Amino acid sequence: MHPFLVAATESLAAAVADIGRLVSVESPSRDAERVAVGARCVAELIERETGMVAEVMESPVGPHVVVRPSARPAVLFLGHHDTVHQVGSLEQRPFTNEAGVLRGPGVFDMKAGIVQAVYATRILRDSGFDLSRVAMLFTADEEVGSKASRGLVEEMARSVDAVLVLEPSADGGALKVARKGTGTFDVSIEGRASHAGLEPEKGINALVELAHQVGVINGFGKPELGTTVTPTLASAGTTDNTVPDRASIVVDARVVVPEEKARVESLMNSLQPVVNGAKITVSGSLHRPPLHESMSAELFALAREVAGEIDGRDIAGVAVGGGSDGNFTAAIGVKTLDGLGAVGGGAHGVSEHVIVETIPFRTALVAGIAARVIAG
Repeated sequence: MHPFLVAATESLAAAVADIGRLVSVESPSRDAERVAVGARCVAELIERETGMVAEVMESPVGPHVVVRPSARPAVLFLGHHDTVHQVGSLEQRPFTNEAGVLRGPGVFDMKAGIVQAVYATRILRDSGFDLSRVAMLFTADEEVGSKASRGLVEEMARSVDAVLVLEPSADGGALKVARKGTGTFDVSIEGRASHAGLEPEKGINALVELAHQVGVINGFGKPELGTTVTPTLASAGTTDNTVPDRASIVVDARVVVPEEKARVESLMNSLQPVVNGAKITVSGSLHRPPLHESMSAELFALAREVAGEIDGRDIAGVAVGGGSDGNFTAAIGVKTLDGLGAVGGGAHGVSEHVIVETIPFRTALVAGIAARVIAG
């Protein structure tokens, strides 16, 4: 058996216990106090298992966890420790380990991935690799757009040869070799209120304007290029007998082709009202650029080689619609491979889970890829 897989298998029980500890600390995005507790737990885990110094870096949204070696690192382990699950989720769905399946809020996305990165780093240390070649960053706001951490992500990525993203795998354990660029737009419509029965003609109906704009926006996608532009949330009106003076639309946009970003943003910012007197204001952008397959190709080929060396298996790679912080690192020209974290499913939902028996191989895989990058 490959020595990395032996080491990961021997530490499986400890890794599962550490996953349970992280999951049992709720860290919902935008709750800076709870995110801070989660950050300290991650930092303590890193220091205990690897001997590296983990900095808890404060930010307006809660702390990021940073490991910056004194020398120039070769590889950056990247992820996030915030989750989408709100306070109280843990009480309803506590961490469990039953029949070889781990469950609990955030276990798949992506606290198990954090633990796998830490244990992979320990394997590297115990195998004689210089940990000054390894950097780590686990951010506090990835689930809400990475606005407070994007600059830090890009800064740390620029100094390395490869970024390994510990986001959860795709179905069946596939790696994520491409991601769409993603963004959100907010469309605000201003009209004028009036009595719907007595003087409807004196109003400017923001809801009627909204109905028109939804149809326009829905036509901005280009399925043949992988571009989707989807109105997702809408609101209008105050009472059932008043012409609505306000309305709003939230729009989810995703692109594969980098040039589509400019086209979609231009169309969204060019929306024109059709109801006389209505006003439209648009904010937002495609803030995550695409992770193009060309930026993952070399690392994916390496991952397949390492997987074969570990236990003879092949590993798949897929393109996915969701974005991650790996989008940012790929966009600045750094080789990036995503989806190296846990194998399971149910991200963001009540069925979120991780398959225990997959943890040793994934940990060994991450260690093996990093070892090859460090060795040049």
